[in-house]
Amino acid sequence: MEIKHISIQVTSEECGFKRFTETAADLTAYILSPLSQAPGRLRPAVIICPGGGYGFVSQREDQPIAMAYSAAGFQSFVLHYHVEPEVFPLSLMELARSIAWVREHAAELSVDPEQIFICGFSAGGHLACSLGMFWNRPFLYEPLGLSGEVLRPAGMILSYPVISSGEMAHQGSFINLLGDRKDDEEMRRLVSLELQAGPETPPAFIWHTWEDQSVPVENSLLLAMALKKAGVSTELHIFPRGKHGLSLANMETSNEEGDCLVPECQCWMPRSVEWIRNLKTGAQGIC
Repeated sequence: MEIKHISIQVTSEECGFKRFTETAADLTAYILSPLSQAPGRLRPAVIICPGGGYGFVSQREDQPIAMAYSAAGFQSFVLHYHVEPEVFPLSLMELARSIAWVREHAAELSVDPEQIFICGFSAGGHLACSLGMFWNRPFLYEPLGLSGEVLRPAGMILSYPVISSGEMAHQGSFINLLGDRKDDEEMRRLVSLELQAGPETPPAFIWHTWEDQSVPVENSLLLAMALKKAGVSTELHIFPRGKHGLSLANMETSNEEGDCLVPECQCWMPRSVEWIRNLKTGAQGIC
């Protein structure tokens, strides 16, 4: 495996406001070497957006997730995007530029350019889902000098995602995301992603826990219903037990108290791998 760090730069001019800093985001790539028996094999790619309420980037949803997807034979990337005091749409533009970079370099990375997925956790799920909703919106691709098709993910893997800015909102995420515009009704509606789903939204794999007290399960339910209405293929898993932020729900990502160790939730990772591999069959599931 080769580990690379790619600088993802989005300027103040591109994002439409004066940034607090002009530093680049980091896209960490975990690149598997070609196998001798299949030197030309192209692999799916997964770009991971850890959570953190748009206030930080969680380590628990960073390298452990990348290693799990690498173990499944995927090329894995983790985006360390900017958080507050930077605001929307900077992190979204960083993710957009990241997927464009992976697609542009697909041949040298042994990546199938038609199989580039985005995976997000909590607020990182909001970021990943935002790209799924906005990849074809001019406000996103035009300032970056890109085309919408270059930005389209093959699918979205959303783990206990922040979705709605309404009654079931994780308010802290939207305060951090919008900054001074946190009370702007038009902006809050724009980033309330259950209101943005349409037939061009990529397929989704979503999982959440019924007990989540930080980001209510209604966020995933509202999104799933919107995707159903839009005719978008969706696989949804709701687990009865587990707090917010489980990550892999195993010993690797649990805390010292062990309250992030929930064996029945650990199946989400292999199920997401199966979903990626079988996406073209149109299979759906709810558990």
